[in-house]
Amino acid sequence: MPQQMNKLDHYQLLIRGGTVIDGTKAQRFLADIGITDGRIAAIGQLQAHTADETLDASGLMVAPGFIDAHTHDDLSLLSQGDMSCKVSQGVTTVVVGNCGISAAPLRNGQELPMPLSLLDIPCGNRFTTFAAYMQALRETPSAVNVAAMVGHTALRATTMDDTQRAASAGEIAAMQHLLDEALQAGAIGMSTGTFYPPAAHASTEEIIEVGRPLSKHQALYATHMRDEADQVMVSLDESFCIGRALGVPVVISHHKVMNRSNFGRSVQTLPFIREAMKHQCVALDCYPYTAGSTMIRTDRGVLDGRVLIASSVPHPECAGRDLDQIAAEWHMTKAEAAQRLQPGSAIYFVMDEDDVQRILAFDETMIGSDGIAAGANPHPRLWGTFPRVLGHYSRDLGLFPLETAVWKMTGLSARNFRLPGRGTLQVGMHADLTLFDAESVNDSATYDEPTLVSQGVHSVIVNGVVTWHAGAHSGARSGQLIARAP
Repeated sequence: MPQQMNKLDHYQLLIRGGTVIDGTKAQRFLADIGITDGRIAAIGQLQAHTADETLDASGLMVAPGFIDAHTHDDLSLLSQGDMSCKVSQGVTTVVVGNCGISAAPLRNGQELPMPLSLLDIPCGNRFTTFAAYMQALRETPSAVNVAAMVGHTALRATTMDDTQRAASAGEIAAMQHLLDEALQAGAIGMSTGTFYPPAAHASTEEIIEVGRPLSKHQALYATHMRDEADQVMVSLDESFCIGRALGVPVVISHHKVMNRSNFGRSVQTLPFIREAMKHQCVALDCYPYTAGSTMIRTDRGVLDGRVLIASSVPHPECAGRDLDQIAAEWHMTKAEAAQRLQPGSAIYFVMDEDDVQRILAFDETMIGSDGIAAGANPHPRLWGTFPRVLGHYSRDLGLFPLETAVWKMTGLSARNFRLPGRGTLQVGMHADLTLFDAESVNDSATYDEPTLVSQGVHSVIVNGVVTWHAGAHSGARSGQLIARAP
């Protein structure tokens, strides 16, 4: 509701006449918002007040800036600091270091296994400590805020000469030390990606032992589970077990049920997750598409459906083409063609729309894009996730009210990732805001044209600075590093 604190006659930025959706699921209301020194100074009827800059929000929704709960923007923040793919869809904060993959700590000179190499990490100038990575984020601000996790796969690659085996006691101790250093430097938690070869040989016990510093720092544990297909229930149970053993919150990354034989199994997974939530701190995110994207794999299950090649190091000319077509042209099986295309990334159509809608509608589901900025043909979720939820799923399908949609991408994510001062519109909070037209907001990116800018996002403000307005980037890079308090 309207509120004022330290009422001023003049603000640096004044947003007039908008309909406020505050990120708490509360009913929308008409109000002006006054911003000074990067913070929300007042919410209410401010017609008599003046400002250095004024935005007319008549006919627009004014929401907290969206929080992308699951990204792989670790190095894009430094190399593509304008982050147009995110701010153009209303995102003001990204969570990086997911799926066990992080930009630090890594050794110089070593050849990185997939999927670590998807981050396009340079060979000779890497961040050998997490503190060095965090310092780079501070010294080179991007257009969005960032909260970072350390990846278990990165820890394995740094401490082990061969990741295709279990870690020794000494290697586990070394990983513990690196994790503790990362948490002291401000990492908000650790992620795992036991679905992928470099971490698949890590046992539940290894993850618990490596993760011991999480308990001391009360940081979180996020996981791309070991299996999201036939063994999805077993993998959920393992994830909850790790969280209980460490006494820390668990985030189930991009929850899904994969492959045709598992279509419909969200009716089992969601009640299981809800029951776990009664006994421990559990969160989950998902993206609003029936296709996922990751490294090029040769597993029969993921190759059963349509596979669209997004990037290929040895065959860049195949980006944007279906694996079926490539295999036929090369007179070989899909698995053989996929092996020949490695390393690279691909888009896999392995989910059912009913499951996607059921998981999206689950009341505790956050929104994360899981986009990878690799090659010229990325998954359209990199550019379209948040407007797609607001437009297609909330407005057009009526899956949930607009207030709920906004909460799933703001207040809920800020709560689960413990991002202080973010996620809701209240006096004193950081001034991260997104102004959008509820009638026209929608994604434009498609699998054929994946980098089209979304519709209906009018203005995006990051820490009080207008960063996106009327379809164009202002050039501002006012994002901040959100470090976990020591």
